[in-house]
Amino acid sequence: MTEQNTRLGILLMVATTMVFAVQDGLSRHLAGEYNVLMVVMIRYWFFAAFVIAVATRKAGGIRAAAATRQPLVQAFRGLLLAAEICVMVAGFVALGLVESHAVFTCYPLLIAALSGPVLGERVGWRRWVAIGVGFLGVLIILQPGVAVFDPAALIPFAAALMFALYGLLTRYVARADSAATSFFWTGTVGAVAMTAVGLWVWEPMAPGDWGWMALLCVTGATGHFLLIKAYEVAEASAVQPFAYLQLAFASALGLTVFGESLRPNVVLGAALVVAAGLFTLWRERRRA
Repeated sequence: MTEQNTRLGILLMVATTMVFAVQDGLSRHLAGEYNVLMVVMIRYWFFAAFVIAVATRKAGGIRAAAATRQPLVQAFRGLLLAAEICVMVAGFVALGLVESHAVFTCYPLLIAALSGPVLGERVGWRRWVAIGVGFLGVLIILQPGVAVFDPAALIPFAAALMFALYGLLTRYVARADSAATSFFWTGTVGAVAMTAVGLWVWEPMAPGDWGWMALLCVTGATGHFLLIKAYEVAEASAVQPFAYLQLAFASALGLTVFGESLRPNVVLGAALVVAAGLFTLWRERRRA
């Protein structure tokens, strides 16, 4: 992997985090006005169309993209991601972008912690210490036992747990299926599942909000495209640390657009979570 490709991969990952942060801001706005399930359903319709369009351009077309020996696991992955997105968007509405992302950034630590029991991977003591530090950061953010604990603070943590399991299952199916196959199943299964639940809560949308919805769909597809390209031109271990920038970009949107506040415990806790996550990624790269 050339230095130029690594640099390009990092730039693509930074662009990805910016686009996804905008997507989160749009989701927060729309889910504050309309039912979360409906918003995610429409987003998935566009995502599925994008996935199918990508599949048709590959060798073998849709038949090749859909071919898998693990249909149940692939379907469960798709359902899990759709549910995680619904939970996370609900967190944006209940808590805001800043606190939701501050808690959600612990998902790489959850992946490291669960990689042993789920994938049979070995987790050394150094990574266990990092995981412990990261969860200390989460506790500092959540502040259980300080004043009145808000149960809504657990929403982004539940989303992080779901996303971590999704990530582990993605690594599991990658042993037999290509990334294109996993991508196809993620989009199509999620669209079918969200349509099954989202149509029941359909409500008329204001003309102006259809513009925001269109932008949400475009940012979703653009973010996934940039992410795919980032992993194509550079090693995952080189670009993954820059995914944490989504916390910074989403927090900036929360502060400037939605008037959220930045509490000291959130800053301290998020710093510990990010530092622990970066150390875990570094250890994984060393072992690799």
